[in-house]
Amino acid sequence: MSKRQVNIGGVVLGGGAVVVQSMTTEKASDVERSVAQILRLEEAGCEITRVAVADEADARALEKIKRRIRTPLVADVHFSAKLAVLAVECGADKLRVNPGNIGGEREIAYVADCLKAHGVPVRVGANTGSIEPHFLAKYGRSAEALVGSAMHNVAAFERHGVANIVVSVKASDVPLTVEAYTLLAARCPYPLHVGVTEAGVGSAALVKSAAGIGALLLRGIGDTIRVSLSADPAEEVYAAHEILRACGLEKNYVEVVACPTCGRCEYDCMGLAARVSERVRGVKRALKVAVMGCVVNGPGEAKGCDLGIAGGRDACVIIQKGRENERVRPEDAERVFFARLGELLK
Repeated sequence: MSKRQVNIGGVVLGGGAVVVQSMTTEKASDVERSVAQILRLEEAGCEITRVAVADEADARALEKIKRRIRTPLVADVHFSAKLAVLAVECGADKLRVNPGNIGGEREIAYVADCLKAHGVPVRVGANTGSIEPHFLAKYGRSAEALVGSAMHNVAAFERHGVANIVVSVKASDVPLTVEAYTLLAARCPYPLHVGVTEAGVGSAALVKSAAGIGALLLRGIGDTIRVSLSADPAEEVYAAHEILRACGLEKNYVEVVACPTCGRCEYDCMGLAARVSERVRGVKRALKVAVMGCVVNGPGEAKGCDLGIAGGRDACVIIQKGRENERVRPEDAERVFFARLGELLK
């Protein structure tokens, strides 16, 4: 099934590239704090930003926020067709609503007419907590229920002539998420917003998100992703880019290959790897750097990189473009390696 394209304030979904997005944790009506957080998200690499619109003050703040940010702004609105329309009129580049909780057919038509008049797309879909009751009754908490509910919501807008639609079917359960999106991709012509919802905190949340989103991206499913973490939203963005890189979908970055170390390691390889990773974070260059612990795999691994280091008791070897260029004392290794890294990044 061919994939339609949807333009969100100049960012195209369905055009091939997977777009990273996140959602603010500040109240939209607090313009200063919202803008400050969005600017941090943009610096981290966020390409679309979503804000919760819970009242009229939030909706009216969108116009002020938009003037001070670069990313397209999505308004997340529930329970009020009037508020959804106001958000669009105040400049939202995209609307996220659930047709099932904004009223009946009259309210859906009201929102649809506004979307068409302003050329603004809408995201609809289902989470496991918002499956339409008749699908839940028929299929239980399942992929079929999620997809059926999502496509039911799509049809609500299609009836009123809306064609700029993005669809999602999120669950906090990874196998259910993967099954639902795989089923949805076979039935839906619209771009898909992919994520594992309410993934949780810390490493467990990162692993769940990487497993679910990564499995889908490797099947070619997903046009935009959000990593849902109970953390600073910037961490969502960094995690999203790491998932894209692991799946081979982002090339313009510095990849750091690092040894996990073992008892053979005789210099601070682990610490150096962490400091190198922090140094190159955010650098937009297609480079590969290796920080290896010993002579077993180190020289061979580093030879496939633009710059590498492998350590031993008496010396560390600096390797550039596959060739051993220098031998330095372990106590000098970090200083020399960072000097060569700086030259590479010029």
